[in-house]
Parts: sequence; C-alpha cells; structure tokens
Amino acid sequence: MAGGVLKNSDPDQPLSEINVTPLVDVMLVLLVIFIIAAPLMAKALKVDLPQVAAPNDAEIIVVNLTVFAGGELELDNQHVAMDQLPHLLTQRFIEEPDAVLRLGSDGRTPYATIAHVLSIAQQNGIQRIAFSTSPPSSSPAQEQE
Repeated sequence: MAGGVLKNSDPDQPLSEINVTPLVDVMLVLLVIFIIAAPLMAKALKVDLPQVAAPNDAEIIVVNLTVFAGGELELDNQHVAMDQLPHLLTQRFIEEPDAVLRLGSDGRTPYATIAHVLSIAQQNGIQRIAFSTSPPSSSPAQEQE
C-alpha cells in the first residue's frame, strides 16, 4: 500500500509521517539570526578601492535649441531662421566640440519639424543630443502679440 493510508488502529505503532513543525521553527530562528547578522558582516567587510584623480571643474557646456509649434527656432535664446541653423550649429560646435545640444520643443510642434532639426544636427557632426522635457514658456510669435 505505497502512498495509501494504513488502516492500522494500533496506537503503539510508530507514525510514518515526519513532523515538520520543529523544522520550521529551526528555519525561522536561523532566518532571524541571518537577518540580524548580515548588516554586521557587511560593515565589517573592508575593501581597498583604487583612488582616481578626476577633474572637478569639468562643467558640461549646453547649447539650447528650442523649436516652437509655428516652426520658429531659438538657439540659446536668440531667434534664428531654419536656413541659418546648419551654419550656426557648425560654428558653435567648432568653438566648443564637447558641448551638448539640448533640444526642446512645444508639445504642438509637428514631428516632421523635430526630425528635420535632428537631421541637421546629425549632418553637422553633433553627437551628443539631450531632449528637454519641460515645455518652453512661450513662442516668439505669442510674445509679439
């Protein structure tokens, strides 16, 4: 009768089942010991890390380019035309080759305009581009009204 219930009602016979309650108690005690001891062992671990001298004055230069919904462009808060943009970007990134171009736009700006500006940046060798996630305050056309 493998796996079946023995129908022996003799109380003097030993039980064939394992009592897991003491095993669970021991495991919980070990778990508590490890929870308490783990932070103490982590603090006692000493590692000699290599020391590297890095320049602290490495400031990132950011060139801000904002594209508005009407197609207007601002390069570092100065209004520029779309046909002037390649020349101005090339000139700016020759002066500061490690600069980052931060591209921001209005939420209503068509994707085609953004894609065109990105292709101009890529054609002019700009490799580091960041996207601004905060909308610009107002467009130049709205300021004139």
